[in-house]
Amino acid sequence: MAIQFNFVSSMLILLLLTISSAKAQKAGGGGGGGGGGGGVIDVVAKFGAKADEKTDLSKPLLDAWKEACASTSPAKIVVPKGIYFLSTATLDGPCKAPIELQVEGTVKAPADPGALKEPKWIAFNKIENFKLSGAGVFDGQGTTAYKRKGCEKHNFCGSLPINLRFDFLTNAMIQGVTTKDSKQFHVNVLGCKNITFEHFTVLAPGESPNTDGIHIGRSDGVNVLNTEIKTGDDCVSIGDGTKNLVINGVTCGPGHGISIGSLGLFKNEEPVDGVTVKNCTLTNTSNGVRIKSWPGAEPGTCSNIHFEDITVTNVSSPIIIDQKYCPWNKCKINEESKVKLSNISFKNIHGTSALPEAVKIICSATLPCENVELADIEIMHSGPTGPAVSQCSNVKPKVSGKQNPVACSAPVPAKPTPTS
Repeated sequence: MAIQFNFVSSMLILLLLTISSAKAQKAGGGGGGGGGGGGVIDVVAKFGAKADEKTDLSKPLLDAWKEACASTSPAKIVVPKGIYFLSTATLDGPCKAPIELQVEGTVKAPADPGALKEPKWIAFNKIENFKLSGAGVFDGQGTTAYKRKGCEKHNFCGSLPINLRFDFLTNAMIQGVTTKDSKQFHVNVLGCKNITFEHFTVLAPGESPNTDGIHIGRSDGVNVLNTEIKTGDDCVSIGDGTKNLVINGVTCGPGHGISIGSLGLFKNEEPVDGVTVKNCTLTNTSNGVRIKSWPGAEPGTCSNIHFEDITVTNVSSPIIIDQKYCPWNKCKINEESKVKLSNISFKNIHGTSALPEAVKIICSATLPCENVELADIEIMHSGPTGPAVSQCSNVKPKVSGKQNPVACSAPVPAKPTPTS
């Protein structure tokens, strides 16, 4: 049901934005100011942007945005081919009509992690009927940040800038562009409704810390479709308050897999409800499809989660529910998670595991997982430590179809292997 709803809403968004773009193209020329007639606005031709890797694109881009956003008819801003330097930019709505930013060039961030005073590089805020398109690249130049003291040791650098922030957008399409080498998360989606990523690309080294591909929180109707993600952390991370999310046709690796959570760390977390992950391929990742919550800490709920038609190749933990998630040993490991998990299915998941623990479902003893289903699981492991195993605690899953390894046939060790 969620797939059908999100697919239909996604297509309606795309149709609306395509029609708007066509109208903007037809209007042509130099754009409209002061609530005028929209059109196509070239940041080089009209506002003097220079593709010399030195001149800041910020003012030409913001000037073009101001004009396009004020237009009462659809408008498109174009960043042509070339290599540009951009210090930072926040593109604010609301705008008076649908608006598109088409990026064909490469836009580079400051290489110095200290050059940005806020944890964001480019932000889109409070916009309705928005499209970001093109074959362009947003290069966060994060190599220096990856070596920064603290990132390397603790794998956490929350003060570093995120390449692309999408905050409180309604009816948006992000299509074709690439985000590369962000200093922190590549994309953060917060408070959005009906936003689709399609043919989107994320590129970063496997050793880059805290560089989640797309992080989603407190948003309804997000779609991630036919997208390639190579990074050093979760390919897609799903935070609290996420509803009606569809991830379909994603290739992930290197990275930490597709993860819900971690949940239960903060007060007043909102429920996660309605997540479908389908037709995805994960290669050389530390996890496959995963739900993780902190022991002790705060209450929460996560329900109606479905993983289906997933291919894993050399994945360390292909199927995992970890309610003892405790990175850096900063938790109350002897307490139980207060996050209730229910209505969760893993169907037609096949491939190879890098470690024997192909299936690991560790649920809370005080709030056992409810209505968990394992159907048609075929995951092989060959190595000196033996064949693949399936470990379960505090759960009685419904089992159907082929089960290799045999569901819940191995005991959970007293100290389970920690996951990244």
